Amino acid sequence: MTFQDVFKSSFLESVTSFSVTDVILGMFFATVLGLFIFVIYKKTFTGVMYSSGFAMTLVGLSLVTTLVIMAVTSNVVLSLGMVGALSIVRFRAAIKEPMEIVYLFWSIASGIVIGAGMIPLAVTGSLFTGVIFLIFANRKTHENPYILVLSCKTEEAEKEAVRLLEESVRRFVVKSKTIHASGIELTAELRMKNASTSFVNRINEILGVEHTTLVSYNGEYMS
Repeated sequence: MTFQDVFKSSFLESVTSFSVTDVILGMFFATVLGLFIFVIYKKTFTGVMYSSGFAMTLVGLSLVTTLVIMAVTSNVVLSLGMVGALSIVRFRAAIKEPMEIVYLFWSIASGIVIGAGMIPLAVTGSLFTGVIFLIFANRKTHENPYILVLSCKTEEAEKEAVRLLEESVRRFVVKSKTIHASGIELTAELRMKNASTSFVNRINEILGVEHTTLVSYNGEYMS
């Protein structure tokens, strides 16, 4: 046994089995696409609380997935071990919006495609996906639906409130009407003429109107 045989191992030999240029090129495109996904997410975010940590996670997922796929594709034995290692890992995080799942899969898919060496496919697919998201995210209208909950003591107060409502909004549809001993409760879906909600104040000033509540309707409430 020679001195070289002592230090000879399959691990050291596998170090030269990949190209440093390919790794740098793949990680570069993974960073670019990760930042692209980050920007698209920031521009299309419509939630209440923007999470910068989740946005940076999109970049990290793209990089880490690319690194893992590069290792898996370069060694069959390593790929089997990687599957076994990842199968015992459990990640638990609260997903606030359904679109966040789409962005997570987008980042992971970009990393997988780049790690597999199909960089043109990753770039083209990400650009197309980003453009589609921007187009549909910017198609906002001022006719956002609202739900008005009106509580009146008398029928006269209800008629006056409905008359004022017809003058102030573009369209409204009565969703429910409840009559009980203490008065009348009316629920209506509204289509606003503009962003002004001052008509709610005028309705609340009508004699016999106990309280008025206006909430934004996003299609997730039960009618």
